[in-house]
Amino acid sequence: MNWETVIGLEIHAQLLTRSKIFSGAPTAFGAEPNTQACAIDLGLPGVLPVLNKEAVRMAVAFGLAVNAQIAPRSVFARKNYFYPDLPKGYQISQYELPVVARGSIRIAIGDSEKIIGITRAHLEEDAGKSLHEDFHGMSGIDLNRAGTPLLEIVSEPDMRSAKEAVAYMKAIHQLVRYLKICDGNMQEGSFRCDANVSVRRRGEAKLGTRCEIKNLNSFRFVEHAIEYEIQRQIELIEGGGKVVQETRLYDPDKHETRSLRAKEEANDYRYFPDPDLLPLVIEPAFIESVRESLPELPEARRERFMTQYALSPYDAGVLTASQELADYYESCVKLVGGEAKLVANWVMGDLSAFLNKEGKDITQSPVSPELLSGMIKRLIDKTISGTIAKKVFELMWAGEGDADQIIEKHGLKQVTDTGAIEKAIAEVMAENPTQLEQYRSGKGKLFGFFVGQVMKKMQGKAAPDQVNALLKTKLQP
Repeated sequence: MNWETVIGLEIHAQLLTRSKIFSGAPTAFGAEPNTQACAIDLGLPGVLPVLNKEAVRMAVAFGLAVNAQIAPRSVFARKNYFYPDLPKGYQISQYELPVVARGSIRIAIGDSEKIIGITRAHLEEDAGKSLHEDFHGMSGIDLNRAGTPLLEIVSEPDMRSAKEAVAYMKAIHQLVRYLKICDGNMQEGSFRCDANVSVRRRGEAKLGTRCEIKNLNSFRFVEHAIEYEIQRQIELIEGGGKVVQETRLYDPDKHETRSLRAKEEANDYRYFPDPDLLPLVIEPAFIESVRESLPELPEARRERFMTQYALSPYDAGVLTASQELADYYESCVKLVGGEAKLVANWVMGDLSAFLNKEGKDITQSPVSPELLSGMIKRLIDKTISGTIAKKVFELMWAGEGDADQIIEKHGLKQVTDTGAIEKAIAEVMAENPTQLEQYRSGKGKLFGFFVGQVMKKMQGKAAPDQVNALLKTKLQP
């Protein structure tokens, strides 16, 4: 409690362009090493970069979505450093004049919300990738990623815990996917971040010495790495030591961060304007055209779901976690013709459980909105009970057809015949005289036992509300 943590994130989102930021080379993932790097990406003599307009459009879309300022004029710079996977010896980025500046995004922490400032978002090219496996003491270099367009999103140091950092990263991840400017695939490196972490004694205004944890590519790793680093820095200071400004790597196997190199300052990179690229000038008409093309954003859709469908903040948050899931839900509600809460329960319940079990997302669901809504209609009109509906859903997932076909094929129609239910109740009462006597003696909890026995005798097909109502009458002395 004597310490305060200060965290800022630098998120690298790979833009969903078909070609690289300064060349026509493809950006598809998974190609054979060094088959998607052209002369421009490699910086060979005599070649000139040409800016990808679609990358600019995507950067502007992000800026508008976080209520940031879009620079009418921005400049590309050369960030100079040597590393084997940087073929030109410099990275084309933006420094003093980024395309996006001074925005913000709202995050949810439990029942409370917090606004996190976004310092800037600038366009830059990615480097290649060093490969250390299977080279017997050497490293291989794959330059396919060289020149891939990135949007680097730099936050203000507004986060005070690892959980806040994860919530912020998830909010950015959700937003770039809604905007369709990044696929958010962390396993492929399309969305990753560097975390800047420092601690200071509570009440101090001066920031502590920060360490940067590089290339975190999962929400879990971000949380664990930051938590470890916070504890490491506090123990170091309380033990009489000093935190050294440096770059560190997180080892998920050992659950620790390790020193990589001394942290560079901006002047170490010798930034200067790239002489091969003109300043980027963005006309107001272009910005407005991008603004008009923006989709309904996560926060607005969440608020609308709460108002239009009377959903709780939690339900609305879950159902708008991705644009695809929100679209699926709304399609179901429209096909059912209402019953928004009932539809929400099925989407968040059985559907999500089956998807999670098989590691699929909503776009891969074998149960379409049409199939799910058809089943929910049969639930509403009492053709089937809730218990039977779960069986119908399972069979739909297995590909046995729609709800009506499955109900007919397997004889799953709910029994509402009062005579049939009374007959089953009479048999259960006759078969369980001891429990009947105990119930009539005051052991009311046995009511559930009788309900279960009747449903079992009727193979789960009896209408539950009728079973309950008839049992209450028949079990009386």
